[in-house]
Amino acid sequence: MEIKAIAKYIRISPRKIRLLMREIRGKKVEEALNILTFAPQKGAPILRKLVNSAISNASQRPDTDVDSLFIKHIFADEGPMLKRFRPRAMGRATRIRRRTSHLTIILDEG
Repeated sequence: MEIKAIAKYIRISPRKIRLLMREIRGKKVEEALNILTFAPQKGAPILRKLVNSAISNASQRPDTDVDSLFIKHIFADEGPMLKRFRPRAMGRATRIRRRTSHLTIILDEG
């Protein structure tokens, strides 16, 4: 039985969050939470919250054993970009793109 959790419009670049996702993909849920607890990256608390949300979703189903869950799929899609401008020399301006992510995690019993 697959359990899903989604976080949308998260203010972190998909490229940066995918580095952490590779670390926890395929691991047991408690092992993934241990990795994310001690990871120094900005995205670690965000992913830890998402994993806890998926665990909470799983505990709502009476036939699911929470202790045997593992991360089947985890991926980050691009969200909308916030477009800003930074002033530069000689009256010019350059664009800053503040990227957002849509994160999805799918747990399964194993």
